[in-house]
Amino acid sequence: MSVTIYGIKNCDTMKKAFTWLQDNGVDYAFHDYKSKGVERAQLERWSNAAGWEKVLNKAGTTFRKLPDDKKADLTEEKAIELMLEQPSMIKRPILDADGKIEIGFKPELYATVFER
Repeated sequence: MSVTIYGIKNCDTMKKAFTWLQDNGVDYAFHDYKSKGVERAQLERWSNAAGWEKVLNKAGTTFRKLPDDKKADLTEEKAIELMLEQPSMIKRPILDADGKIEIGFKPELYATVFER
């Protein structure tokens, strides 16, 4: 199974996901979208799979600090532009296991993905 986890290395939720994957013997690749960036096509794929509202991290500091005019009247296109400009606005982690996408970390969801 091909597994890639996307996120930011120093995020506490990412650390929990890394620990779960390691404790359960899952080999994975890590893509740090803060240092490596993220492509529009990837954001569109995640948005199509889970909805852009779930991919955009509205609870994070980066989003909350945006001027009101940037947060108003959000559409998928505007959200993708924001996430391209500031990858910190992308929810994390995003797990891609053979094309199955899980956004956020919950041990029970990861267990389902890996049937453990």
